[in-house]
Amino acid sequence: MSSSRDRIAALAARGPRVTGHADAVEAAIAAVRDGARRHYEADPHDDLDLELLQGDASYAEGLSRLAQTGDLVAIAELAEVISLTAAAQAAGDEVLAEAAWEAGAAGIGWGPTPELVGARARARSGDPAAASALMAAARQITGDVASGR
Repeated sequence: MSSSRDRIAALAARGPRVTGHADAVEAAIAAVRDGARRHYEADPHDDLDLELLQGDASYAEGLSRLAQTGDLVAIAELAEVISLTAAAQAAGDEVLAEAAWEAGAAGIGWGPTPELVGARARARSGDPAAASALMAAARQITGDVASGR
């Protein structure tokens, strides 16, 4: 992992659910986020975009690291994030994509809640207030640790 900490990865690692494997969770989430960033910033017209290939490698590294923890809740939460982020990126909604990451970090670190599940359903249905709902769920789960910007 790079010397600068990824805020979302650090948030996931602060939760009580990941005590005992927080460093692995932080490294995994940071790697997946790096891979996603490289993927979404890649030039779609470049036949051999090295950023895209490096992103794929980073993404795979993060998924592998998280799988090695055996934390099935974290794995399921990350799958939710990946799905929602892909949909948000396809729609050009950066705010929703980042809200999905923040809510996912809360779900990974503290565990999913009915409010988080509901906010994700709103995002899948195209509700324009879904990003706000995801952020509110994250703040509720983390006790406002998530809003510490």
